[in-house]
Amino acid sequence: MSKKQEITADFALVIVALVWGVTFLPMAKALQTNGVFTLLFWRFLIASILMVLISLKFIKKIDIKGIKYGLIVGVFLFFGFALQTFALKYTLSSTVAFITGLVVVFVPFLMWAIFKLNIKFHSYLGAIFAAVGLYILCDGDLGFGLGELLSLVCAFAYAFEIILAGYYVKKCEIFIMVATEFIVVAVLSFICAIIFEGSYLPVLDSAFIWAVGITATFATVFAFFVQNIAQRYTSSVKTALILTLEPVSAGFIGYYFGAEILSTWQIFGAFIILVGILISEIGSYFFETIVNKKRLKR
Repeated sequence: MSKKQEITADFALVIVALVWGVTFLPMAKALQTNGVFTLLFWRFLIASILMVLISLKFIKKIDIKGIKYGLIVGVFLFFGFALQTFALKYTLSSTVAFITGLVVVFVPFLMWAIFKLNIKFHSYLGAIFAAVGLYILCDGDLGFGLGELLSLVCAFAYAFEIILAGYYVKKCEIFIMVATEFIVVAVLSFICAIIFEGSYLPVLDSAFIWAVGITATFATVFAFFVQNIAQRYTSSVKTALILTLEPVSAGFIGYYFGAEILSTWQIFGAFIILVGILISEIGSYFFETIVNKKRLKR
């Protein structure tokens, strides 16, 4: 893996984070008339169909490993989405964004615990800056009730999704794995919509159509496919760090298009997140440069 490939992958993840941030506002509006699982079902059903059609064009045979890995990652992805969306019903969106964003702190420790990987100092430092920035961005308004608990479990689910996706994507056919992930989320959302909401049929208002249209195409098919490809060339720790840009973009979208208030202090928090990402990016560059120099001296 070259440094150029890593930088390209990191930039692609920045685009993914920005795209996900854009979806917060339309999803919040759609939740006013539709249930959590109904929204997730239709979003991932459409995404599954699109991804299967794309897969048929590029693959020549079914990859059993891709299906197996997609099933595993898909379960964590479902729990992450479901728990995050439910949390929005019980606490402030800023609180949900902050606690979910703690995935940036969880990933390095889980990588060490699961794979015994030594995480570089600049990665930890970048994660700390990002966590502090998230707290400031979300206005530091934290309690601990049901919404906060759901957000915390959600963060762990997302952390496992990032780690496992980064590990599996190098071992299987990516089209099959991603398509399977989407199908798993769609099926589980369908079952939960029937059980908890009584129906999978949506309220076909403009908010639903707009939210599902955007999230199924750009925030699901495009974003998750790009994320999985990018994780072939960059680390899971850096992936989690870059994706903290999601609440940053969500905040600015809410400010400019949703008439939400974004204070100077919150803008400072967004800046701190960017500093954390730069620390990780520049740190990895200098670390690789130092290692290469030592090799040349030998």
